Amino acid sequence: MLTVIMECRDQESELAQTLSVLVSAAVEGLVSDVVVLDHGSRDGSSRVADAAGCRFHNHWDIKDIFRGARGEWLLLVEPGARLQAGWIEEVMEYIALNRQPARFAPSRNYRRPFFKRIGRAVPPLEYGLLIPKKQAITLAKSGMDLENLAKGQKASRLASEMIPAWVAASAR
Repeated sequence: MLTVIMECRDQESELAQTLSVLVSAAVEGLVSDVVVLDHGSRDGSSRVADAAGCRFHNHWDIKDIFRGARGEWLLLVEPGARLQAGWIEEVMEYIALNRQPARFAPSRNYRRPFFKRIGRAVPPLEYGLLIPKKQAITLAKSGMDLENLAKGQKASRLASEMIPAWVAASAR
């Protein structure tokens, strides 16, 4: 089982896009719960999370969030990111056979313009991070956010693609 965790701030529509992709994974029994960590949103992010059955936190300690996760694996993603076809089966197989973190492949259809890719470090959660819960708890420190936890993590690359969150944000 998998717990999906996202951090948001005034990202109601992006949150809804990501949550809609997760419905089929919940039906398949892969996603057991979704946790949304809020940074003072003033939009309807809490209503979207509540309607989708997510746990929504305004104040949290990352270690407590990880310990309270139902899944033995965590999927850290940005609101607005959308996983593409085939990801559910691949993740099910991956977590059954592996113990190291993994990231999704970049979408072939959504790439930053050439000059914006040159010399730019890829943000740590641009393609998500699938990580064992025990490893995440070990790495977590009080006050840490998901991006800092994901920084520098060596991860395998899954074949399934992810459309990064910046695509949804640029469509605003």
